[in-house]
Amino acid sequence: MITDERQLAAAAAALLSPGTRLTRAERSLVPRSVTIPEKALAALRKKIRAGEDPLGDAFSQIRAPEIRREQGATYTPKAIVDAMIGWAADHTATPVRVVDPGAGSGRFMLAAGKAFPEAALVAVDVDPLATLMLRANAAVLKLDRRLTVELADFRALELPEVDGPTLFIGNPPYVRHHDIAPAWKAWLGQAASELGFTASGLAGLHIHFFVRTRQIARPGDFGAYITAAEWMDVNYGSVLRRMLADGLGGTAVHVIDPKARPFADAFTTGAITCFHVGNRPEQLTIRTVDSLDQLAPLTTGQGVEWSSLESAPRWSIHVRQSRRPQQGEIELGELFRVHRGQVTGGNAVWIAGPEAAKLPNRFLLPCITKARELIAAGEALSDPAQLRRVIDLPVDLDTLTLAERRAVDAFLKWARTMDADKSFIASHRKAWWSVGLRRPAPILCTYMARRAPAFVRNHAGARHINVAHGLYPIEPLSEAALDAIARHLSATACMSAGRTYAGGLVKFEPGEVSRLHIPEPSAIATA
Repeated sequence: MITDERQLAAAAAALLSPGTRLTRAERSLVPRSVTIPEKALAALRKKIRAGEDPLGDAFSQIRAPEIRREQGATYTPKAIVDAMIGWAADHTATPVRVVDPGAGSGRFMLAAGKAFPEAALVAVDVDPLATLMLRANAAVLKLDRRLTVELADFRALELPEVDGPTLFIGNPPYVRHHDIAPAWKAWLGQAASELGFTASGLAGLHIHFFVRTRQIARPGDFGAYITAAEWMDVNYGSVLRRMLADGLGGTAVHVIDPKARPFADAFTTGAITCFHVGNRPEQLTIRTVDSLDQLAPLTTGQGVEWSSLESAPRWSIHVRQSRRPQQGEIELGELFRVHRGQVTGGNAVWIAGPEAAKLPNRFLLPCITKARELIAAGEALSDPAQLRRVIDLPVDLDTLTLAERRAVDAFLKWARTMDADKSFIASHRKAWWSVGLRRPAPILCTYMARRAPAFVRNHAGARHINVAHGLYPIEPLSEAALDAIARHLSATACMSAGRTYAGGLVKFEPGEVSRLHIPEPSAIATA
């Protein structure tokens, strides 16, 4: 059992990979006179591999809360980490880099390392004991080779350019303004001013971290931070509210009731703020949850118009529960993840035309490209021959045969003449020529029409672009259950559940579809 910080540092050091290079501050923590028995180290490794954080748990027990609060070191419950990483994993873009600005023992970093096996990991923290624990956890999970640990203040962090999106995720430290040095308060004012905002010196440290994220993030980057929810109402939170509306690209805020204890050391309302830099949706999704087991998936909530948010002195007036399902009902989002189809970045190129005639058939995928294709299908889509094809080339063209490569190169030469490689979407893909369609969804539904959504069983194995949504079961469901759910949704979904626009068009974003009600699994169908 680890009972003090010297033992904790010794245990962490003993778990490191041979040859791990430590900073001077980290090396100074490792006592030469303390030896941890191999049996105890084996037990630690077993827990770490099982997804636990025994080092972080010991740290939280050993270092008193009042001391940890000075640096904002409040470690995040696993349920919150899992929900946030799950949201990121379901994002339309895959990050090439993950940054945690206040990494602690690495709970977000380790989960991200598993979820994104190709991503570079960048962990930042000012506490050398925390970074030592993080290195140890990463070594046990064999993530240390792609991990960069910055023993530094996130506000001073510089990030090199990368070819692809960066995910910013974590629990920024909560430190009240009383404990923030005047120089850093001045930094906040200057940084916000350069971005076109005004920041108050009364802002807590978590606001500083949002501002720094806005400074160093690039369009296409995305992220989610868990913080105290007070920024939604207090005056100093106005800079964050404005950034979410302008540039930071707020997509959702999930408010966690204090009774759920989102922070172990404080009875405080939590808020998970999701953002997509430079790509603000037409509405911000807001919802509240009473317990952590209600948190995932982070896809449901009430859409609020930005005009309402921008004119409101406080955002808490918009924090309300959607209508709860009646007895025998659940929300669709409890069984399915709803994903809008892929944006091609140039339908004139990527929806196959005459120029694609010589491409290999395996790269020409039957696809829903117009809403009317689903509406005309009725209950089920069965014949892929009636659909147009979308060109979905692999990222690595070196895997093609010589004949295939010649055909693809000829097509891409033409695509460049159409500026297909210069669109915003293409320039932010891992490879500009790879659209990256999702796998076929068992149920497809229309996105916008002058009618309620059409829900169609996808027996044809069709893909879909951004004119439709795909419903993907979280857990396997029988064919009979999928048929019953599609029929139920077609019969019960109404236009009032969506957003009505001028001209009578009704739009259903993934969040609105996720909130539609369906019977409980036991009542749907058995097969």
